[in-house]
Amino acid sequence: MPEQPRLVQAGRAMAVATAVSRLTGFLRTLALVAALGLGTRLLDAYTAANVTPNTIYELVMGGALASVLVPLLVRTAADESVDGDLFAQRLLSLVVYGLSIVVIVTIVAAPFIVGLYVPGFSPAQRHLAVVFTRYFMPQILFSGVSATLSAVLNARGRFAAPMWAPVANNVVVISTAVAFLLIGGTGRLESLTQGQTLLLSIGTSAGVAAQMAVLLLSGRRAGFRPRLHADPRGIGVRRIAAMSGWTIASVTAAQAVFIVITGLASHAGQGAVAVYSNAGTLFQLPYAVIAVTVITGVLPRLSRAAADRDLGRVIADLSQSLRLTGVVLVPVAAALITLGPRLTTVLFAHGNASPAAAHLTGLVLAAYGLALVPFAAYQIMLRVFYALGDTRTPALLSVVVSAVTAGTCLAAARLDHGPHLVVALAACSAVAYTAGLLLTAYLLRRRIGRLDGHRLLNAHVRMLVAAALAAPVAAGTAWAIGSATGTAWTASLLTVVAAAAAGGGLYALIARALRITELRTLTAALRLHPM
Repeated sequence: MPEQPRLVQAGRAMAVATAVSRLTGFLRTLALVAALGLGTRLLDAYTAANVTPNTIYELVMGGALASVLVPLLVRTAADESVDGDLFAQRLLSLVVYGLSIVVIVTIVAAPFIVGLYVPGFSPAQRHLAVVFTRYFMPQILFSGVSATLSAVLNARGRFAAPMWAPVANNVVVISTAVAFLLIGGTGRLESLTQGQTLLLSIGTSAGVAAQMAVLLLSGRRAGFRPRLHADPRGIGVRRIAAMSGWTIASVTAAQAVFIVITGLASHAGQGAVAVYSNAGTLFQLPYAVIAVTVITGVLPRLSRAAADRDLGRVIADLSQSLRLTGVVLVPVAAALITLGPRLTTVLFAHGNASPAAAHLTGLVLAAYGLALVPFAAYQIMLRVFYALGDTRTPALLSVVVSAVTAGTCLAAARLDHGPHLVVALAACSAVAYTAGLLLTAYLLRRRIGRLDGHRLLNAHVRMLVAAALAAPVAAGTAWAIGSATGTAWTASLLTVVAAAAAGGGLYALIARALRITELRTLTAALRLHPM
């Protein structure tokens, strides 16, 4: 098979896996909201505890695993003087031993960690969060083993299992949430029984264990025997640390900002932590499906062009990626801003969830909508530096974005301590990513020359004009139908569908009139290569 069709086929397969993984992850969020109740102290305690092991994992090892292991394993496999399987087994052994120690330490230190992350919790919330956190900490080990096995599989050209494994995690957690509802669980922290606490705790960690199990089975089928060695030395720990240093700096900055934001949200009233977290999950969904798919398809081409020192191709691929992403994300951002509260009412106002909390989530989502396009463009531009073999500049840019985010969030917290603080925190992300995008574009222009700026500006101005003309129609449709039908769940569903159809249809017509060729290019590609 020629290289380009093979890349297209692989890109489509990865896009499908990403979409299914994100969809089941979103269903997982909906199930947890329905079971634990959006806007409740219970969901806040669960959310804070559940993100803690992932944060610690990223700080301890995540950055190194993500940036170093695959190229290291590929080079080892190509070196006939090195036993590739033995190297991978020793690496896995080091991960297991090291993260097991981290798990033990964090279980003991759970009260201190929870107090650091969510200082605004009540004593009852903090106690429950500590209980959850202790059960969730083994996820650090499960995640590390999963990441190592994924790297082994990717180095062997096996991409399917690492992309699909998170689906197993999501299915287990969805089943846990459904079981919680079936045994009479409510969103009231005071009514939570010991059995319900164990169900939520064990079920959530079992999801990450299921993801690890899928990768263990896939590794065996690929011919890798995941054995542990008593002496894991000989893999070049110092070399790994040196290679991943800049990535670790970037991850550390991002996680530090996460701790700041979570701490501020914990002071913003009951349910604020979960409201902010769930809005962030929704914000990431269009980026993951659209931008990640484009990045997956273009990164190999960028890397080849960079290796050939063909900067003209690098600029052309970057320009096309930004324009194809923008033609979809610009109207999606307008929809989030216009229809945020209606959309979250449809998605979250179920089971034990509070309609008021669902509405607040929509306001946070609308604020996040301002960040969608600059965030995606910033992430795409960073890939050019990676393709050029530069990990230092993206790390420094990440530190700058993190600093701007933290600074603006702290300033916002001084102005507003109420529930709407979480809306301001999301808006701060838009400020930070816009600043990051402008700085990244400036540095990239200095590195590779002109960035096809006239064409990019022209295309995005036309996209913004089309979205700006379509958004009032969507808003007017939502207002008219909402006024006639009310704010109940079915009414909100009808409103969202009708408003999205009206706004989306008008955007497509205006885009055609303005000759936004990127929309035709994307439509033609989807027709030629349906997923």
